[in-house]
Amino acid sequence: MINNLIDFYLKSHPVTLGVLLLLSIYFIVLNWVFFYRYFSLNNWLTRESNSLESLLLGATTVSDNSFLNNFIKTSNIVSKEVLQLGQLAATKEATKGLAILSVFASTSPFIGLFGTVVSILDTFSHIGQSSGGMSIIASGVSDALIATASGIFVATFAYTYHQILKRHSYEVISYIQMQSDAILARKV
Repeated sequence: MINNLIDFYLKSHPVTLGVLLLLSIYFIVLNWVFFYRYFSLNNWLTRESNSLESLLLGATTVSDNSFLNNFIKTSNIVSKEVLQLGQLAATKEATKGLAILSVFASTSPFIGLFGTVVSILDTFSHIGQSSGGMSIIASGVSDALIATASGIFVATFAYTYHQILKRHSYEVISYIQMQSDAILARKV
């Protein structure tokens, strides 16, 4: 196994190795973003759910832990506009991190493909210099396809994580919307 990795390293084009390094960095960053945002959104979702439950059970305002509480406290009059401002701020906060996951999901396959193309060009260059024939082509192409596979691997996780966080963000925003509606309904 170690010998195969060393052999791959020695045979690979520097651009292909750079592509694999970049995709490794992508993978580390997207996992960090996902897990950080996932746990913070879950915590936030619990707080908003509890606040909505207390509102539905007869509380006159949102709980102190609710995101809307900051907007209600700073305003003399609770109005639809103040609550909409809170919802917009919550939307902005809840969707943090989605852009980077989206970019990683869309660019990873192309980065991997770039590494593959460069590696295949390098393989064809070596074919012209030696008389190895099909064994050189097969070896070079199989090594080159590792970059494409890595790009697809990273993109799959980035897209999946993006969809999970997008759904959690939607749930948080929905709870805030329901709290706003409950507050406005009590004013009437």
